[in-house]
Amino acid sequence: MGHRDGFEKPGSRAENREEIERAILNAAEEVFAQKGFGGATMQAIADACHLPKANLHYYFSSKETLYRRVVERIFTIWLEAADSFETSATPDVALRRYITRKMQLSREHRYGSKVWANEVMHGAPIIHDYLETSLRRWTETRIAVIRRWSAEGAIHDVDPRWLLYMIWSTTQHYADFAHQIETLNQGPLSDAQWVSATETVCQIILRGIGLNGDADGVAPL
Repeated sequence: MGHRDGFEKPGSRAENREEIERAILNAAEEVFAQKGFGGATMQAIADACHLPKANLHYYFSSKETLYRRVVERIFTIWLEAADSFETSATPDVALRRYITRKMQLSREHRYGSKVWANEVMHGAPIIHDYLETSLRRWTETRIAVIRRWSAEGAIHDVDPRWLLYMIWSTTQHYADFAHQIETLNQGPLSDAQWVSATETVCQIILRGIGLNGDADGVAPL
């Protein structure tokens, strides 16, 4: 089997399969981000993760199947980032944790974010069902939480959709326009710059809806 040359590790068959799938998804994220769905090929993805094309098809039967898994993975990660809406007692803690995690994801999964952005900008021909079902349901539940905060006087009376769109657009900018940021910064952002950027985003958004933007008392992620 060709994939054993590059990926075989001590451990169970399930662990080896998971590792190979993760390597494929990481490579596919980058290729789809750079080429788009139409321009990407299974051969290019196989080359990127150092697998024979036949082995790639063993794990993912088609380009569309692989593409949907890439989209599903970044979408799931984003959903998990918003757990703070249910687990945090106050909006300042919930929103700060959410914004901070979204900034981290833009640093760690820039290609996944670009895949999502490219797909949506082209009318979401492959993942429109995600927008109509999973994303719609997720958004409605968060809207309900934000409306409750407003009704309780915990935050200013804001339209929850505009608040969510602002958080998404601001945090994902650091992934989708990473090249522009790095060009203007004369290189990738340092750890200190990421901390500063994250804190700035938190302060502006939280203070804009009537919250204390300071991190005091907010437990780290």
